[in-house]
Formats: sequence, C-alpha cells, structure tokens
Amino acid sequence: MRTFPLRLLRRPLAAALAAAGAAAALLVSGFIATPTSAAEAGCRVDYTVNQWAGGYTAQVKVTNLGPAVNGWRLTWTQADGQRVTSAWNATVTQTGASVVAVNADWNGSLATGGSAEFGVQGTWNSANPAPTDFALNGVVCGKTGTTPPPTTPPPTTPPPTTTPPTTPPPSTGCGTAVVCSGFEDQTGTTPSGAWQFTAPDCQGTGTATVDTSVAHSGGRSLRIDGRAGYCNHAFVASTANLSSVGPVMYVRMWVRHTTALPAAHVTFVSLSDSSQGGRALRVGGQNGALQWNRETDDATLPAQSPAGVAQSRPLPTGSWQCLRFAIDTTAPKLDTWLGDEQIPGLHADGVPTQDVDQQWLARTTPPRPTALRLGWESYGTGDDTLWFDDVAVGSAPIAC
Repeated sequence: MRTFPLRLLRRPLAAALAAAGAAAALLVSGFIATPTSAAEAGCRVDYTVNQWAGGYTAQVKVTNLGPAVNGWRLTWTQADGQRVTSAWNATVTQTGASVVAVNADWNGSLATGGSAEFGVQGTWNSANPAPTDFALNGVVCGKTGTTPPPTTPPPTTPPPTTTPPTTPPPSTGCGTAVVCSGFEDQTGTTPSGAWQFTAPDCQGTGTATVDTSVAHSGGRSLRIDGRAGYCNHAFVASTANLSSVGPVMYVRMWVRHTTALPAAHVTFVSLSDSSQGGRALRVGGQNGALQWNRETDDATLPAQSPAGVAQSRPLPTGSWQCLRFAIDTTAPKLDTWLGDEQIPGLHADGVPTQDVDQQWLARTTPPRPTALRLGWESYGTGDDTLWFDDVAVGSAPIAC
C-alpha cells in the first residue's frame, strides 16, 4: 500500500474551513492507565472535527498522563474510505487504514499532563466516524465516543500551504504595551474611563456593556450585542492614542461570539486610520470567513472570489479565540493569526498573490492606525453577540 507523506507546517492552528454556515465540533476523548512504554500511565486524545460532503478537518489534542516523554508518536486507524490528505504541526502519514502522526521538532517534549495539538485535513466516502483506537507511543488512549457532525458546505479549494511567520516570536503577556486591558478596571456595566462607547457613523439598537458573567480571564469582559442593519453601529473605543506605536503595530485580543459570520459584510474591529483621513481599517467577515476591509475604497483581503475566501478562515463560535494582527506602518503589509495559525488569505507582503491581495495592493500608502474600536457593524444581515477580553496593542509581538 502506498504511503502518503504530508507536509509539516510549523506553527498554524487548525480552524473550520466552511465558507458559510456554522461548523459543528465533535469532541471525543478517552483515558487508560497501562504500565507500559514511555507514556505508561496513559494518555487522552481530544478530537474535534468539522465536516462537509466528502471532506473534513480535525483538530487533535494529545495529552500525556504518564511520565514525561521526549518525542511522541500517535497512531490510529481510519474507517474504509477515509484518507488524510494534509496536516499541520505534525508529520502525518497514512498507509492503508493506518495513520501515524509524529511530533514536529518544536512540540515533541511532553511533560506529565502536557499536551500537543496538530491538525489534519482529509476526505471520506460513505461515512466519517471519529477514530476509536488512538495510541501514544504504543499505549492505547482508551475508547472514543462518536457523534456524526452535521454536514456543512466544503471549502472551494484545499487549504494552501502556509509559511512560518516572518515576524519575531511574540513575548508572553503585554507588559508595557500602549493598550493592555482585561477590562478589570471597569467598575460598572457601562464602559468608562479608558474605554468609551461610540457609534462612528450612526447609532441604532446595538449595545455595549461590561459583563461579569463571561470572561476569558479575570472577572470581566466587554460584551457587544450587535444588530443587523447599517445604522446599528455599536463600538467601544480605547482612549489610547496609537499614533506612535510602530513601526509595526501588533494587536492581540481574545474574542468570543455566538453566530457564525454571515455572507454579508460585517465588522467587529475598527481602527481609525490617519492615512485614510480617519476612515477605518476594518476586520470582520464576508462570505462566512474573516476578512480585512479598507473603508476608503472598500478593498478586501482576501478577494471575495471562491478561491480567495477559501484561503481565509471562519471565526469559530461558542469559544474564546485568540486573534492577532501585525500592521506595518511603513509599507502596505500586514499579517493575521487565528491562535498560532498565520491565515494565508489575510497576509499581504507587498507581492501580489492571485485571489488574495491584488485589490488590497492597489493602494500603496501604508496604514497609520491611531485608535482601536471593538464592536459590531453590519451592512445588511447579521445579528451577533460578542465578547472581547485581554486586549493589547504595542510595538512588539504579543502572544496569545
């Protein structure tokens, strides 16, 4: 039987690939204590899958519950008709029905209780059950439950190969960043002090509150109840002046939302841009996937062709997601990460890329963001409830 080698991608994090509609997750896990091998006390595997007709992606998290290991090998068996076609954060090969995932050079050490995550994409024919026989370094990780996920439309093209980020590695925390806020300084339900409600163009029924029931860390977050329709802008703006942040501006935030990004254009991050006369450099969604939008000429990144949208990612619902940007203020360049995955469709390096940035690069003036706004702006359909937490803006990379 032929072996299919899959290319190792260094740092991205798997994400849902559906171009429209909410992707559903399947979580399976198991545990067994067996006194053999380097992982002799057992292991656990969390397997989260997003599925469409004939294809799927899966995020795999393996946790070592035994003694520390230096180098891991996770094996499992596919059902008839299932085949892994690509992978990231691990080297994965399939021979017949047998699949072997081997650590990358940077995630091979697992302390007791330590975990590593990687992702796979694949195809299936008649069914797509979750594997039930994971083994870490030869030790069975236990039984896995299976619940078939709902079917969602496939991406129009396979995910492209990405390259490791060229920016320096991010530091932990946000230290002396110009903005470094978990909203713990907010004392009431109405944003105040360093965060002020604003409706840049027109105000409707959208609202912004300080929430003490949902938070990524600490006890508070910023909640936006966004409403559909152009005149329902609802944002909370940082009072910090970002004019001196650079030459590359790094933005990190944790965001959680309830409704999948719609086909229509929406915005949830807005940066006032002096290079556009104060108009906005916007982050939001269109055609179900994350996108950048420039208010001056309505240019998007990526292009909204099927091939362009397929190179972006949806923003998963119902969980906290780390979203990071790097905006070059000396050239029309930027990068975007969802967790540790550099999103290829949200990457502009100054060199035109088909279905990604030709429209974006039509304007050569570098952006110069001066203020940060978090909220919701819909240009048609699209209600959503969002939370923001642990927001940082600075001149050095900031980790999740």
